[in-house]
Amino acid sequence: MTASEKPGLVLLKREMDRQRDDAVATLSAVRPLAQKIAASIRATGHLVLYGMGGSHNVNRSAEVLYRGLGIDTRTLVASEALLAPLPSAPRTALLVSQSGGSGEIIELVKRPAGEEQRYGMTLDGNSPLAKAVPSLIAVGGPEIAYAATRSTLLTVTLHAALLEALGVSTASVEAEIAKPAPALPDGLARTLASSDITVFVAQHALQGIAEGGALATMELARRPAIALEGGQFRHGPTEFLRPGAAVVLMRGAGPDKDKIPPLARTAVESGAYTVVLDASGEPALPGTISIALGRAEGLAACVAALYALQQMVVATALITVDNIGVPLRSSKVTV
Repeated sequence: MTASEKPGLVLLKREMDRQRDDAVATLSAVRPLAQKIAASIRATGHLVLYGMGGSHNVNRSAEVLYRGLGIDTRTLVASEALLAPLPSAPRTALLVSQSGGSGEIIELVKRPAGEEQRYGMTLDGNSPLAKAVPSLIAVGGPEIAYAATRSTLLTVTLHAALLEALGVSTASVEAEIAKPAPALPDGLARTLASSDITVFVAQHALQGIAEGGALATMELARRPAIALEGGQFRHGPTEFLRPGAAVVLMRGAGPDKDKIPPLARTAVESGAYTVVLDASGEPALPGTISIALGRAEGLAACVAALYALQQMVVATALITVDNIGVPLRSSKVTV
């Protein structure tokens, strides 16, 4: 069997091949409900984003953008909310589950809402989540492949639609969705595959995408990976940097633009293999392997970085595992 015939890879490529069209269609399809949810957010002034896994990662990216609009916003892992619920208070709650069937999200939605005005965000209109609360539903149905590719882009797009209803233009996000994925530098995947750990580092909106990159690396390539917010990366973890480790930094054109160069310099000086997914529009940072993504910030930078990450992680997994996209200990929907 050739690499292109592997069942898991075939499913992954199908999802990635249709993600752009589904994302564009999703923006139009969810606008009416997005306006209703935006009205709830304006009325309560408080927003909590519940999620698990990849859904939580995307929530982390969107969180800072809602806060930038003056909305008191927090992300919360659903399993944590089950063990230690938030105090009752008037707020808007968005329960985010790409499958709409994540066990913790379903258990959470069954609990009394109290003063929360609850809404959902999912890919599956027939899921338990979509049936339980009014939900923003992406176009194209649930994702089949393991692990998340198309579903991550569509969850970003759903947040973009809600932010649009709150007054943020989606023009830059739509422009990034339409762009082709960037070409990977020669030898990038092989070097990542031979590294003993890959650390993904970002700040602001790209932090959630960095967390998703680490998750995908562990799920698909089955390689040790971790994600760290850039400020946290400076406070001690840089001690482990050395030849044999890989660092993947993400840089946008927003508030994070000037925070990444010092981190890149530290990584390069340590001898670690240093990659920058760079949407800052600035020249490549010295000593790094730079993948230029144009100039973008916020969710537009997230889309640009996602396309590069998908190519990078899949290419690495093709080297490190024989049965890419076929989980050994996990399932597509964790119940």
